[in-house]
Amino acid sequence: MNLHTLIAAVLLCGVAAIQPAIAFEVEPLETETLPEAAPTSRLDRVHSVIDQALGLIGIRYRRGGNSVETGFDCSGFVAHVFDSVAGLKLPRTTYEIARLGTDVAKGELKPGDLVFFNTMRRSFSHVGIYLGDQKFIHAPRTGRNIRVEDMSGPYWTARFNGARRIEAR
Repeated sequence: MNLHTLIAAVLLCGVAAIQPAIAFEVEPLETETLPEAAPTSRLDRVHSVIDQALGLIGIRYRRGGNSVETGFDCSGFVAHVFDSVAGLKLPRTTYEIARLGTDVAKGELKPGDLVFFNTMRRSFSHVGIYLGDQKFIHAPRTGRNIRVEDMSGPYWTARFNGARRIEAR
């Protein structure tokens, strides 16, 4: 088990302990017949999204960036993760991404949901991926690298715009 998988497991277990009402629909897996890169249940997809996102910690922020080699901005980071894991091609801007999926109340957040913030005096100007236990991962801004933050702090609480759940088919 690599470090990122261990962190993801700890975060998910912490969420289950804190919010026991969260239920994942888990289908039985036949590991001999399924390829490693083909998550079939929501729980598998969440683990894959979180593992992929955590694997990018430390990649530098770059405005308009959408690759590991050149860096990511927030929407490029999220789009890269969802494309890598589920083959989902998300729109380029946070505003367009915020129009997808299903609206999720803050108290109903599950790992893998997208969280949106107003960081530029306009709604939905920043996006990250919710990890559980009030933590999210994002590409913050110029001069910073992809990292995990606590969204219960005053800065993020004051700027929270909403959340969306994007279901892979």
